[in-house]
Amino acid sequence: MRRFACAFVTIFFVVSTISPSAARAESMVVLTPPVVAPVLDPFRLPFGPYGPGNRGIEYDTAFGQAVVAAAGGTVVFAGAVAGTLHVTIDHGGGLLSSYSFLDRIVVTRGDVVARGDRVGVAGETFHFGVRVFGEYVDPALMMGSVVVHVRLVANRPRGWVATGASMATFAIPPAEADVPAVVAVSRLAPH
Repeated sequence: MRRFACAFVTIFFVVSTISPSAARAESMVVLTPPVVAPVLDPFRLPFGPYGPGNRGIEYDTAFGQAVVAAAGGTVVFAGAVAGTLHVTIDHGGGLLSSYSFLDRIVVTRGDVVARGDRVGVAGETFHFGVRVFGEYVDPALMMGSVVVHVRLVANRPRGWVATGASMATFAIPPAEADVPAVVAVSRLAPH
């Protein structure tokens, strides 16, 4: 009976500790490609704010090809920058996606869009960028599906107690969609 009570308390503690992270994992935005086209130039993070690189993905689109929202959100910018047309969508949680070098824009600032809604039409080139809390990240890492695996450990070394838990979440690129990539980890500390 004592072993059962200890197991119940341990499971309750671990589950209650993991729940806030699990809730965040459920609300994580997974992007879909905004166009169906081959990649011309993949993400290459520059060494510094003004260094050479590519802060997104450049696609080999056909002129006039539809460009769609990679996920639902609110249009926070739709207009010209230095003579070229751009759209930026806020997906919440610090995630922004940008659709650049468009020939035509079909949304306006404040519009609420769903995944797959048309936001514009590709020009001669098309660039897709993603920022998380202001930092550029590789959009390909945000595309795919989220897989969550939680493993409860029945025994741990005597004298050790769980001090908290964290949930790591990753978007899995479509080519590797069947590979689990999310882990829940319980930190242990000496008692």
